[in-house]
Amino acid sequence: MRIRPYLIAGTAALSFCTAASSQPAPSEIDAHIATAKAAAGLDFRGTFVNLCLPGGFPAGPGGRAGAPGGRGAGAAGRAAAAPGPRPAPDRATWYASPYKVFDNLYWLGSRQFSSWALRTSAGIIIIDTNFDYAIEPEIIQGMTQLGLNPRDVKYVILSHAHGDHDEGVALLQSRYGAHVIMGGPDWEATLKRDASYAGGVPKRGAGDISVGPEGYKLTLGDTTVNIVFTPGHTVGTLSYIFPVKDNGKTVMVAYSGGTLTGAFGSDAKRWDEYIDSQKRIAEAAKAAGASVIISNHSEYDNAYTKARLIAAKRDPGVENPFIVGPDGVQRYFTVMEECATASKLRNNAK
Repeated sequence: MRIRPYLIAGTAALSFCTAASSQPAPSEIDAHIATAKAAAGLDFRGTFVNLCLPGGFPAGPGGRAGAPGGRGAGAAGRAAAAPGPRPAPDRATWYASPYKVFDNLYWLGSRQFSSWALRTSAGIIIIDTNFDYAIEPEIIQGMTQLGLNPRDVKYVILSHAHGDHDEGVALLQSRYGAHVIMGGPDWEATLKRDASYAGGVPKRGAGDISVGPEGYKLTLGDTTVNIVFTPGHTVGTLSYIFPVKDNGKTVMVAYSGGTLTGAFGSDAKRWDEYIDSQKRIAEAAKAAGASVIISNHSEYDNAYTKARLIAAKRDPGVENPFIVGPDGVQRYFTVMEECATASKLRNNAK
């Protein structure tokens, strides 16, 4: 029997349409991931990969586990349990030069973990302090190299109590008398640490501040930092909104205090707390007109790369690379919220 070609074509087309119609619609998880990917674009790829894709970046000196010698935060925030002194990792794998990134904001980070100095008319506020091995070369010497006096440090604000961000705080407190600001639950956990904790354990005394759900406004001289309570990454995570100057012009900064969600598992309450926190800091950033987004991990805000770009000549009309615009700041928090929602669904958290 002779089979007509048009019958074959018609049958194939019908089979294709039937197969296509039987394909499942995009899942709810995929929809959240797609929204996050669109929001991330090329600006926040690291944030998207780490939060949305199972496994994220591989661990290592430049990856999510981040700390040479196994001292990084890791997907589950393992830096929270940093034991006593360990040999410092090879300096060549983490050291970075300090940079002035705005008129009154200085990056004092290593290649993976960021610390910042905010200069005010009445002294300096340090934001996050890195590992104990980095406090002297990155923060103390870095400030001196940039013309800042470490003795002018009045406050240290810690985004959360993990070793990659807080091991240097005890030194700043004991040597320079800096007051420490931390989320209340993280303060309580910190005070229970063994005395052998790497970098030492800060003391909470007069002038030190424990921040609760109501948040806190820290004013030092001409600068006010709006401290927003954003639990999730830890139970006491803090994020911030504050002004800086860019060639004399005021721009607002949003600082994201905690990012990874790897330890939440099927605990829906933890996921919801984290998601609500992202909405809260996003709203605060929008209300303030924040056009800069920074964090304490260079893989999320590209601080290590952008800080080095600052050293290059900036032609007239070219924006500071840290300025991503109000829309860019909101897109960053959209990535965090949507990825967390997708991961909550993926973990069947209830």
